[in-house]
Amino acid sequence: MKTRQIWLVTLAWCFLFTTEGTCGAQYWTNTSNFDYENMRIFFAVDGSKLITPGNYGSILVSTNAGFTWNTNNTPNNTPTSAWLALAFSAGGNRSVAVGFENYSPLKSAIYTSTNGGTSWISNNTPNKWWVSVASSADGNKLVAVAGDPSNFYPANTWGIYTSTNGGTAWNSNNVPSKPWTCVASSADGNKLVATSARSIYTTTNAGLTWVSNNVPAYYWVSVASSADGNRLVAASSHALSLSQSTIYTSTDGGAVWTLNTVPVSYPTSVASSADGSKLIAVDRNHGIYTTTNAGALWVQNAVASIPWTSAVSSADGNRLAVAGGRAEVYVSYTTPTPSLSIANIGSNTRLSWIIPSLPFSLQQNTDLTTTNWLDFTNQPTLNFNTLEYEVALPLSPVNTFYRLKSSP
Repeated sequence: MKTRQIWLVTLAWCFLFTTEGTCGAQYWTNTSNFDYENMRIFFAVDGSKLITPGNYGSILVSTNAGFTWNTNNTPNNTPTSAWLALAFSAGGNRSVAVGFENYSPLKSAIYTSTNGGTSWISNNTPNKWWVSVASSADGNKLVAVAGDPSNFYPANTWGIYTSTNGGTAWNSNNVPSKPWTCVASSADGNKLVATSARSIYTTTNAGLTWVSNNVPAYYWVSVASSADGNRLVAASSHALSLSQSTIYTSTDGGAVWTLNTVPVSYPTSVASSADGSKLIAVDRNHGIYTTTNAGALWVQNAVASIPWTSAVSSADGNRLAVAGGRAEVYVSYTTPTPSLSIANIGSNTRLSWIIPSLPFSLQQNTDLTTTNWLDFTNQPTLNFNTLEYEVALPLSPVNTFYRLKSSP
């Protein structure tokens, strides 16, 4: 008998923050104000955990999407540091932070944590002007870039370094000496993209070899990647030339880049969902822009007029957070509607869905006309290469229907 299997997606309840907004845009609420400048925030993939640099060398962690913060997560036995960038593993337990010790760019550091930021250890890395860091989903492959776009400090403070063991050892990459500004990673850590003040470089082998992308020689300040590393979004910003303040996207890992129509004047940060369809860009001149179709159409959000410096997205793109001004944090949440995919792999069937920003459980039924849906007993596994939950099961000799239901 030929097996027929059908998948459905259902929602048990709806949840939406009630804040100001416009039709077609996101809805935002202000959750925090820390009263210090140039705050940058970073998400775990489900959007529940946030991490950010704090004042006087502290690192702040939130486990409820930014509504409350733990301010005691300062790296142990470290000099006071100006932390510039942080990154999470998929589960949020493994973290990496880069910054200046004693606020001196000539004495910089990389620290890692394996317990969600409770304690930190110093990595053995050279003194570079570390400005950005990214992590694979499992936290093993790390990449850090260093550069001084002002050219005030010498080129020997620039570079790209990678680690394949969670920061225990770092290797210098064979790249041109450039003032690097930002880096992003695919979920498996093999496809990386790095921006500099005049160029964008990509690698498909975890940094062994890099290629220059065909992009305008703009001041590239931020870049983000989909889970598979194929869909990229990059922002260029130049305070003196609006023509150089643009958003570009790529659907082929950087081989070809397309200019997006976005009225940004001073973009500072971009972020992407795992599939690359949902993007967010923020502007130091007070704009927040989102798209749900990979950049084909962008919508300006109605939110407080703040010089935004940072934006992050959960894997499903339904939970967003931005920071700016005197370290004000705004969050946005829309109810996820995850798509349940099904594929026959040999003698098995694989069900998969992108990690949602709301807990969902898998259910099954042999008859759509009944209400007798049963929770699936097999626990899903996290695929670190795709940021998807997966369940594998033998092919059924009878028709079987599956759906996702939001958990309490």
